[in-house]
Amino acid sequence: MGPMRGQLSWMGLFRVRPSVGHTHRISSTRTLSSPTGVPVHPRRAVTFLSVATTVSVASTFYALGSIYPPELATFISPRPGPPSPVADSPEGIARTAEVESSLQSLPIVKQLRQQTEQFYETRPFADYPEEKRIHSFTSGSLRAPGRLAVPPLLFAKRDDSETIVIVHVGRSLCGHDGIVHGGLLATLLDESMARTALVNLPGRIGVTANLSLNYRAPTKADQFLKITTQLIEQKGRKVVVSGRVEDLGGKVLVDATSTFVEPRYAGMLKNPAIDAALGRPSGTAGVSGSQEVSP
Repeated sequence: MGPMRGQLSWMGLFRVRPSVGHTHRISSTRTLSSPTGVPVHPRRAVTFLSVATTVSVASTFYALGSIYPPELATFISPRPGPPSPVADSPEGIARTAEVESSLQSLPIVKQLRQQTEQFYETRPFADYPEEKRIHSFTSGSLRAPGRLAVPPLLFAKRDDSETIVIVHVGRSLCGHDGIVHGGLLATLLDESMARTALVNLPGRIGVTANLSLNYRAPTKADQFLKITTQLIEQKGRKVVVSGRVEDLGGKVLVDATSTFVEPRYAGMLKNPAIDAALGRPSGTAGVSGSQEVSP
């Protein structure tokens, strides 16, 4: 027979109660004491410890996340950034100088400068007249700290079939905060590919007939980008160029293909200053074999 109702066993720690048939259920009635001497049920003690542990772990991860936020968190809710300084203010001048210094110190810039037999270095529109610069989108309106602080640095193959452009994009060029606007990336690609197209057109004048873009990944602001262009086809007054935007780690952010066409009236618009504006050294001829326009 089972034990009598109310019988104690195991030194009174468990109270054994009879159940149906010969099966018995053992339940614990042991209590714990809190620091104040008030009895605490074991289940409540376990719940309290679980809550305390959860809070402690959550606090730890919150602190770590604040110091080292994951990429998804910074994408959804980027950290606030200070406003861009005025270009000619002391802070603006210092910020621009800092970007320029960082540009000149980049490993990729140092590597390309060692390949002088294959590439020449230039900065298109760096010496553009001020009366024209004020109406230019990328070299005028966007030339300021927090935007396109310094002129892009360009390395072109000596046959003008390929270029590598290094450009810094600031925090004030965003669509979603912290992410560079897709239209701005399209503009940078269009201008970079156009430069490759123009130096391979007979009259050095052309217009974008088609631009096809594929956005591969979000482009974070306040970083240097590498834009690579390559001549695909040159036939008469038409040039096809490909291009891509990468971060300095090699991740492709945008790729594109574009067709440029030289207008029929381009011969009437020939200007020896065009090559100088494009940063093309004297004596260089594109793969089309077109004659150099003397500055």
